[in-house]
Amino acid sequence: MMHIAQIQAADDTPARAPTRRALAKQQTRTKVLAAARRLFSEQGYEGATIRDIATAAGMSTGAVFANFTDKSDLFREIMLTDMIALGEAMKEAADQGSSAEDGLLRLFVAGYRFYQTQLPLARAAFSVGWSPEDGPELRNSAPVQTLIDLITGQLERGARSGELKADDKVALRTQMLFDAYLANYDQAIFQGWTLEALAERSREQIAILLAGVRGS
Repeated sequence: MMHIAQIQAADDTPARAPTRRALAKQQTRTKVLAAARRLFSEQGYEGATIRDIATAAGMSTGAVFANFTDKSDLFREIMLTDMIALGEAMKEAADQGSSAEDGLLRLFVAGYRFYQTQLPLARAAFSVGWSPEDGPELRNSAPVQTLIDLITGQLERGARSGELKADDKVALRTQMLFDAYLANYDQAIFQGWTLEALAERSREQIAILLAGVRGS
């Protein structure tokens, strides 16, 4: 009984409010991230310096380095934040698909639409974020895994409905679809393709990658 009472007492203990110092630190991070996003969007990754970002945020460079290791650390956090929002947009689009194949197409196009609204930042993201140094870490991040899971979900949806045959290569097929999705960003953000052209290219890629598992 005493043990239960101790647990109940612990459960009744109010959560400790953030300290003034913790709140100030979070506010600093928020200001720095907002300033960095704006400068990266306007000047690209190489053009924006830590000094510029600190000045735009109304901070010292020391305050920036107290919260972020370096410019790449700051940029990576912006990228990961965007990818969480991207995952939400892609899920919403895929859920509106009339079939698994249509869901995959909508998922692809939602991704390209998301980044085409912020081209300078997107160009920096794909030039820097998918570099040999940062690429492996990014591919293994939770937001990227969310995107991969969305593709897997559409393949599983197709198998349940009979649109696609049961397939023991779902993981490989998912990875191939994800690689095709990424490959189109060259056209999406560097070559100026329209969403209509990207959708047509994606439709053909998806059709080819699903050709071997279409239901009868």
